Amino acid sequence: MHWTGLVNALIASLLACAPVLAAEQNTHASGAHEHTTIAKKARSADASFGREGDPRKVQRVIRIDMSDAMRYFPDQIRVKRGDTVRFVVRNRGKVPHELVLGTMDALKQHATLMKQSGSMDHEEPNMAHVAPGSSGRLVWQFTKTGEFYYGCLIPGHFEAGMIGTIVVR
Repeated sequence: MHWTGLVNALIASLLACAPVLAAEQNTHASGAHEHTTIAKKARSADASFGREGDPRKVQRVIRIDMSDAMRYFPDQIRVKRGDTVRFVVRNRGKVPHELVLGTMDALKQHATLMKQSGSMDHEEPNMAHVAPGSSGRLVWQFTKTGEFYYGCLIPGHFEAGMIGTIVVR
């Protein structure tokens, strides 16, 4: 079988099992080397989009719904520099979704890695993976001003427009 055909067959079988797998494991696959770089940035106090927040210092709770229409509601958020925010992310759909915070460049790079998918499971402070009908949470401190983003990096979702904007002032 041609390499592309094999990959497509593998992806099709994984997608068929995705709801069950997502319920059992709240993770997803990615390439190892490039992902490590993104993960280190996410944990760093110097990351361009902030750092993992202290749950005891949450100043604001933002609820975000995800749907199989490949959309977030709301898809635009405004926060103040220095704010620590708890995101409560609800998956209203029938397939797994996620919310990954980052710069547009970082999200695009990670989305590309997800398409090429290796076999490394990961869970980072800037992401919440959510099974159908479930909720997830993450706490993030926005340490820099600017425009940042959240996206679903499950293959095909980001490309279908599953992205939101965060303006930090």
